[in-house]
Amino acid sequence: MQALRCTHPPRVMNGLFLNSLCGRTRSFASTSAAREAARVPWFVDPNPVPQAFGQRQPPPHLLARPIAAPAVPEEAPDVLKILHAELLQSPHLETSELVVKPAVLPAPGPPLPITPPHGRRKRGGTYPGESNYDNGLGGIWSWVVMGQVKEGTENRGSIESVVRLVRKTLLKREPPLPLPPKSRRQNGSEWVMIDAGQFAIHILSKGARERYFNQTGWEL
Repeated sequence: MQALRCTHPPRVMNGLFLNSLCGRTRSFASTSAAREAARVPWFVDPNPVPQAFGQRQPPPHLLARPIAAPAVPEEAPDVLKILHAELLQSPHLETSELVVKPAVLPAPGPPLPITPPHGRRKRGGTYPGESNYDNGLGGIWSWVVMGQVKEGTENRGSIESVVRLVRKTLLKREPPLPLPPKSRRQNGSEWVMIDAGQFAIHILSKGARERYFNQTGWEL
């Protein structure tokens, strides 16, 4: 924009109008540098000082803690090793209580009395038949994964969060593992089991573990 020149005004112009017109003309005659400076906000330093920022130290409650978890057996399937590595990153689990081991058969109970069926409809028989335990073929699952959530968080969504992590990890496999449909149960359960075919995953609280898994063979 070219600067406007203040020419000799007509005689009808008085001195006050002339001074006002010439002042506006001088404001239009600003240089490009002044216009660029006018675009910068007043709170921005035109000559910033370079600063070097180091890595921020994490707060004390988020300091990296050594992960002390039992090792996964060498003969465990690869999918369990991947699942174990993912569960170690969960903030809801007690990593020292995360276990991957072959399934432990329950202790045999007392034998049931065998009573033949009687009556016209042949009812009342107590023969239970034969199972894998009786045939020596082992249990239902070959491997078991057990994860214990931190004490006091079982009713605050920690179990549900770990279950979502387990399902996401197993369903990302190629091919994905056949998992049962997602349960619509309400929150508040202290023990959730996921049947993954050849192995089972138990996500439970400390109280449930001491109550249901206190037999020999589940020690770390």
